[in-house]
Order: sequence, then structure tokens, then C-alpha cells
Amino acid sequence: MDLNIGPQYEAFRAEVKAFLAAHRHLAPAIARPRDEKSKAWQRLLIEHGYTARTIPAQYGGAGLEPDILKSRIIAEEFALARVSPGLGGQGISMLVPTLLEVGTEAQKRQFIASTLSGDTVWCQGYSEPGAGSDLASLRTRAVLDGDHWVINGQKIWTSTAHLADWIFCLVRTEPDAPKHRGISFLLFRMDTPGIEIRPLVDMTMKRNFNEVFFTDVRVPKDQIVGRRGDGWMVANVILKNERDSLADPNVAQARLNALTDLMASQTVDGERVIDNSQYLDRLMRIQGRVMAMQYNDLRVLSSKLNPGQDASLARMVVKLQGTELRHELEGLGIDAMGEEGLAFGANPHLRDEGSWQHHHMFYLGLIIGGGTSQIQKNIISERGLGMPREPRAGEA
Repeated sequence: MDLNIGPQYEAFRAEVKAFLAAHRHLAPAIARPRDEKSKAWQRLLIEHGYTARTIPAQYGGAGLEPDILKSRIIAEEFALARVSPGLGGQGISMLVPTLLEVGTEAQKRQFIASTLSGDTVWCQGYSEPGAGSDLASLRTRAVLDGDHWVINGQKIWTSTAHLADWIFCLVRTEPDAPKHRGISFLLFRMDTPGIEIRPLVDMTMKRNFNEVFFTDVRVPKDQIVGRRGDGWMVANVILKNERDSLADPNVAQARLNALTDLMASQTVDGERVIDNSQYLDRLMRIQGRVMAMQYNDLRVLSSKLNPGQDASLARMVVKLQGTELRHELEGLGIDAMGEEGLAFGANPHLRDEGSWQHHHMFYLGLIIGGGTSQIQKNIISERGLGMPREPRAGEA
């Protein structure tokens, strides 16, 4: 069996390496919304086809043909160089692919290019105080009044709401319909009168989440994706993309590279941590799981090019495995630093700007957020493996 990728792809790898060598000084340490350096880097990546690769040019993407091996090479080289792969977030990772799949032509032209470039920042209005894991129980209502929807209700755990220009939001438009029906998917600006944002502090001690309150918020009736009452279908397209984005194997590889370097430089009693058999065993186990994530990602990517290939089970495991893996990976980094791993905040012994502690707590939260691990296991068992459905409350 010949596992060589051939001269065409070796030449492409050399091209990516040359780009990184020439331009890495332009990359932000971390791509962030509202940051001009991050937006300039994003534009450069799109221009060279290293992000938004297959999104049509008329919508602001690179407009290139899908190529799994080239996508894999880009991911590998950016991870190896520890260079930002560009902007992400809910708009780019979740809404853009959803609009490409179910949006109107007008919606694609209005929103995709500005979202990809970072000029339009989005947040997601899904969870509510009484509708988290059971999202379909949401109560935020929208009533049609002439040419506008009038929205009243509350959302919670709304990431980046304090930064966002727009929100994609689930609302109940048919209160008498069964709970999975009668939901609609609306898009509207976050500076619309009647919206109040209250920050929430998460486990990283940062204000990443928010409560959002809607009081008689008026939204033009044509700012709806899909048909009225069919928002649950659109929501599931978004959730599919969200679970993929919460556990990017390429980001995991970059963190694994950083972890390996950390363990090679850190010493205990004159011995490198990476030479300690117990730490090395933990590192190798994580390395194997990162490799498995990457191969599973190739399976998902190939299914997009082969409509007859069923990768539904492969997609179901991404979020469950990826978030738990990242939590464990970041925890090993903390352990490898010894006492310095306990540093936090403004502590003078803080290493790498506290990234290990931040990600360790952040991914503990993501094991719950975006669908708890328990929910993910139910999805895998029932929908993926065909096991009997878990009894619901109130069932005999």
C-alpha cells in the first residue's frame, strides 16, 4: 500500500510552509472579534485560500474546490507553526454553513461575506432559564404585528452577546403547536430597542456569557430563516455545526504541540517532565486520542464530498470526545508545571499568560455547554447505535 500523498500535495505543503514563514509575523496570537489585526489576518487567509476555502467567492469565500488532503495539510502546518488559523466563533462556524444550506439567496449575500471578514459579529439566542438541555421547551415568544415580529422573553448563557452586532434566535411563534413545532428562527440586530444585556461571570472569571432580555423588540418579518414554525429544523442544522466547532481537532493538535514543548522544558529534581514514565504515558494517551479525532474529522470531511456516505455517528462523537479530551490535555499541562500550575490571575509565577488554567476551566464548562456529555451519550446510543430510547419523565 502506497501511503505517499504524491508530488502535487508535497508541493502544496511547501507552499503553505512558505506562506507561514513569510507572513506569520502578521498573525495575532489569538484571533479575536473586533480586533483589526485579527480581521486583517482573516482577509489574508481568505485571499490565499487557507480559510473559508470552499465558500463561494460571491459570498466572500475563497471559492475553491473541496480537497480533503489540502485541508488536512493546511491544518497540520498551521498547528505545527502555532499560527492562528483565523477567526471563528458562532457566526463563522455555525451560522455561515447554515445559511449556505437553508438560507435564501438574499440572506447569503447580506450576511456571509461580512461575517467571514469579521465585520459582523454574531451571538446565539438558544438557551433559556427553563430550556437548556430540553431546548424545545423555550418560551421566548414572537407575535406578528403587521410587518414586524414583536419579541418578549429571555435568553441565558449567550456567549459574546456584549460584543455582537446581530443575534440568531429561536422564538416560539405558534404557542399552540407541539413544542418541536411552532418555533421560528429569526435574525436581528443587537442594538434593536428593547434588548437588555447583563453579563455573567464564568469559571474562567471572565464575562464570556450573558443574560439577554427582550421587551417588545420589533423585528422585520422577513428576517426569518426557513419557514415560520420550522425553526427546529434550522436549529438542528446549527447544532450540528456547533458540535463540530466546539472540538476542532486542529486546535487540539496545536495545544498538544504546546504541551509537548512544555513538558520537554519543565524539570523536576533535574529531570525533564517528559522523561518521567508516568507523565509520558499520559502524554502518549492524549496524543493517540488527538490522532483519532483527526482521522474521525477526515471521515466527516469525506462524507461531505460523497453524499452516499453515512458519517452521522462520526459527527455525534465529536463534541463528546473533543471537549473531554481538551479538558484532560490542559490539565496535564497544569500538572506538568507543578506548583506553578496553581498560579492564576495576576500571580507573578503565571506561565503562558495563564492559558493552561483558562482552557482547563473553559473546557470543563464546555463539557456541559453545547449539550452535556450525558445528552451527547444519549444521542450516540439512541440515534447512532439504535439502542432503546431513554424513558422520559412522566412515561409509564
